[in-house]
Amino acid sequence: MAEFTVLVADDDKEIREGIEIYLKNEGYRVLKAKDGQEALELLSLNEIHLLILDIMMPNMDGITATFKIREAQNIPIIMLSAKVEDSDKIHGLSVGADDYVTKPFHPLELMARVKSQLRRYVQLGTYEGQKVIEVNGLVLNEEEKELTVDGTHVRLTPIEFKITELLMKHPGRVFSINEIYERVWNEQAYNAENIVAVHIRKIREKIEADPKNPRYVKVVWGVGYKIEK
Repeated sequence: MAEFTVLVADDDKEIREGIEIYLKNEGYRVLKAKDGQEALELLSLNEIHLLILDIMMPNMDGITATFKIREAQNIPIIMLSAKVEDSDKIHGLSVGADDYVTKPFHPLELMARVKSQLRRYVQLGTYEGQKVIEVNGLVLNEEEKELTVDGTHVRLTPIEFKITELLMKHPGRVFSINEIYERVWNEQAYNAENIVAVHIRKIREKIEADPKNPRYVKVVWGVGYKIEK
């Protein structure tokens, strides 16, 4: 296994150390931070492949840290929180998190999420066949993991990229919310509507001149989403 570095940020020392044990058992290198500010400092000094961030932390919380990280980097972020309300999950996803795990969680479930996100991050764009997809001014480079809109580079998170990639590979085809979720997250869809909708909204905000009147990503009411041909 290639050595990946995972940064764990949580103000609870026992949780940090517990997650560290499981990550190291899987062969990962682990860095730890007690708040969002320390996580940003470690991120600036090290090559990090994935972050596990608690939402509620002193000095700088996970939401603020994620927002700052997304200004410059697209590495996978898994959020941890004791909150279970959909609004908290949506908030975390809307600022750029890729996944969300509610405390208390089973460590093996978290490890499965880590593996899934790292696999998607490392393999993003590496499929046999076409490496550059063009649709009406959208140009997606699968090897470079880049998207341009009318020549302007757009920064997408790994999940946003994967959704855009799926839709662009099949222009004109309508994908249901469950199908998008299952293809992108590689797990069975359950209450996926809000999660997918948040990511679609973020994609539109980044690629559409007028997100409320989208040129590219269209909704087919009662069916799903598509990229216009």
